[in-house]
Amino acid sequence: MSKKIIIDPVTRIEGHAKITIYLDDTGQVNDARFHIAEFRGFEKFCEGRPLWEMPGITARICGICPVSHLLASAKAGDAILAVNIPKAAVKLRRLMNLGQIIQSHALSFFHLSAPDLLLGMDSNPEKRNIFGLIATNPELARGGIRLRQFGQEIIELLGGKKIHPSWAIPGGVREALSEVGRSQIKSRLPEAKTIILDAISLFKNILNNYQAEMQTFGNFPSLFMGLVTADGLWEHYDGKIRFVDSAGNIIADRIEPSRYQEFIGEAVESDSYLKSPYYRPLGYPDEQEHCRLDNGMYRVGPLARLNICSSIGTTLADRELREFRDYAQGCVTSSFFYHYARLIEILASIEHIEISIEDADLLSTQLRANAGINQLEGVGVSEAPRGTLFHHYQVDENGLMQKINLIIATGQNNLAMNRTVAQIARHFIHGSEIPEGMLNRVEAGIRAFDPCLSCSTHAVGQMPLHIELVGVDGRIINEVWRD
Repeated sequence: MSKKIIIDPVTRIEGHAKITIYLDDTGQVNDARFHIAEFRGFEKFCEGRPLWEMPGITARICGICPVSHLLASAKAGDAILAVNIPKAAVKLRRLMNLGQIIQSHALSFFHLSAPDLLLGMDSNPEKRNIFGLIATNPELARGGIRLRQFGQEIIELLGGKKIHPSWAIPGGVREALSEVGRSQIKSRLPEAKTIILDAISLFKNILNNYQAEMQTFGNFPSLFMGLVTADGLWEHYDGKIRFVDSAGNIIADRIEPSRYQEFIGEAVESDSYLKSPYYRPLGYPDEQEHCRLDNGMYRVGPLARLNICSSIGTTLADRELREFRDYAQGCVTSSFFYHYARLIEILASIEHIEISIEDADLLSTQLRANAGINQLEGVGVSEAPRGTLFHHYQVDENGLMQKINLIIATGQNNLAMNRTVAQIARHFIHGSEIPEGMLNRVEAGIRAFDPCLSCSTHAVGQMPLHIELVGVDGRIINEVWRD
């Protein structure tokens, strides 16, 4: 005898989704699934388009992550042109990606997750939002807005606009940073650093209030994957792929991004449009294998990047990284710590901008390598805020797209998000009652990953939240609506 709870859609994430929680005949949680039910299909309708259009087209996948797709697409184009782009173009792309990390992480933490963390998981849902946060902690809310504004300002100063800049192209970039723009960025750095240091301090002070969440929000062994430099340092734009296990052991390293298919397999489930990538050498974990230590489940994003790197390479962020790692032996495995990792990455990005902003190459006019189609296949990989992003293109001799494969960070976290939902539900759901705080915790467990469903399945829209508890005979036992 089984029952199920349906949460449709999940709120305060980019895009929308549904969660189904299955109960056994004793009222205990048996399993849970995270469903993505919308689809737009960029991989298919890009077929036949010229290579040169791909950065501009794929940036439109998402209004939150356009820079991430812009850069990964341009890098795939670089590979097809078979060129080394000018060093100034590389440095400018890196600067824009740092701005993207700042603005996206600020949105996730301050706007989407801070209402739960600072107002309380069980607080009044009518006030548990950004407006409630503004009312109770206006300085923090203002700081989050200012940080996001700073990241978007960097993007605009380089690309001409904050969203969907047509700037990075196969072979380089269109324009350099102006001297005025450089001065503007420099003037904003002290305030940005103060805001993020205060936010990190505040977050560390409230961690003791969330012991149960730290233990149950996706706290399980898995692999972690991302890019690192040749020396194993934190990387956000280039580098090689590294996999580590939950004990911190490196199990695969120095992998050329173009070889990703040797290590990453892609599976699909019938109840979701979101793909389920896995570490190919260990195989796809079926339902019975999810708890095994040697299955192919892996996580990407800020938590993974801090787990796989040897250090960040900046003074303040490395200090915070050492403290972050004190929460575990080996890797930090609780997905609740994605929030902490985002804040550290904002600090790291600010420090890296401080280091690079005086570089004369940022003002260079040598920005593009001119070439034609020299290869019929290319892979572009970069670190999006939510994790490693793959663009894999195949073209004909005229540069027309023949096949496109996009592996999005949110998809790579799919297996872990499903297990996170089940873990939270088992801890907080008992019987047929559906307390609002429990529902919010299930959603908050997903929000910890900051999924961007617009990227992963190209979903759009917003709907009210509807939860049903359904008996095996189809009768609705309990029902909750959230407008």
